[in-house]
Amino acid sequence: MLKRFALVASFLLGLTVVADDDALVELRLQLQWVKQAQFAGYYVAQELGYYAAEGLDITIIESEGDLQPVDVVAADDAELGVTWLAKTLKANQDGANLVNIAQVFQRSGTVLVSFAEAGIETAFDLPLHRIGVWVDDNAYEVQATTFHIGSDPTSGEHLMLVPQPFHLGPLLAREVEAAQALIYNWVGRLFGMINPASGELFQPDDVNIIDLNEVGTAMLQDHIIARADWLAEAANEAAAIAFLRATLRAWIHCRDHAHDCVQILLELDPDLGESHQLWQMNEVNKLIWPSPSGIGIMDEALWDQTVEWLLRLDALAEEPLADSYRGDLVSAALSSLEAEGLDVTGAGWAPLTVAVREGGR
Repeated sequence: MLKRFALVASFLLGLTVVADDDALVELRLQLQWVKQAQFAGYYVAQELGYYAAEGLDITIIESEGDLQPVDVVAADDAELGVTWLAKTLKANQDGANLVNIAQVFQRSGTVLVSFAEAGIETAFDLPLHRIGVWVDDNAYEVQATTFHIGSDPTSGEHLMLVPQPFHLGPLLAREVEAAQALIYNWVGRLFGMINPASGELFQPDDVNIIDLNEVGTAMLQDHIIARADWLAEAANEAAAIAFLRATLRAWIHCRDHAHDCVQILLELDPDLGESHQLWQMNEVNKLIWPSPSGIGIMDEALWDQTVEWLLRLDALAEEPLADSYRGDLVSAALSSLEAEGLDVTGAGWAPLTVAVREGGR
């Protein structure tokens, strides 16, 4: 474990959660993808000892798409998970009984990226073009965008939605004119590639990026889930609050010390690529900060927008139950962080300017 910062134990007196035998309480956290800055808060909380200081021993479980957090948590193979809201609501519709206990990302990271020569500058330029889109529960934001511009993603009228893998290969091969991507991942990777036309790295002027937050079709993404029946036990509720307190502390640290959090990730996996991870850390921070009501607190307007689009796309058959998310646990965690003087809203935060080096090095 890294010892870069000494922990101040006094602020945790009376707040930690320990088992009867004073052993750390063991919890499992299922991620929806592999180690990267998208999940920096969880790894940093572990490596800087924030979880241990709360009396927790957290096992972080990665996934390459083979493990879906909603399935793993519902099956009691992990107590906690990180996933997208559409996945949680669909799982609950099928009887999973999961609860969103902290909406970490306040904005969606989904964009549509195209090369400038295609002339796709806004969503209304999409008709008559082939659009690369992820499959299953990952496609809803792009499908909503086609409805928004008056097309029909089911019939394929006006444009063709082409299934694509979780990378920009089809766009680079000119098999599609625009492609779905996450701003913090493959957009950053693209800027670390050589543009064959110029012989230099791709530059922002070489591409057009449609931000679905601006279009009005964005859906809430990374949040923390737990089973409702697990939370019903008082000891587990206390453990969940302790987990949130440590995790949000780490996200605040990564807001204020982005370079340090990237170095922590690189010490865990040197092959991640420093400049790409810094790009990713910076873009993830943009999705979290500012959090006007406090990091992890639900944005009701974006909750409604997400649900409304899912209903319109027939991804949900009915409105989700009111207890699909709860804000009391994250509010309790934030109260103790605020009492320490920590800034939980990031109102004055400003992003970095990041240049990705070739290959993301």
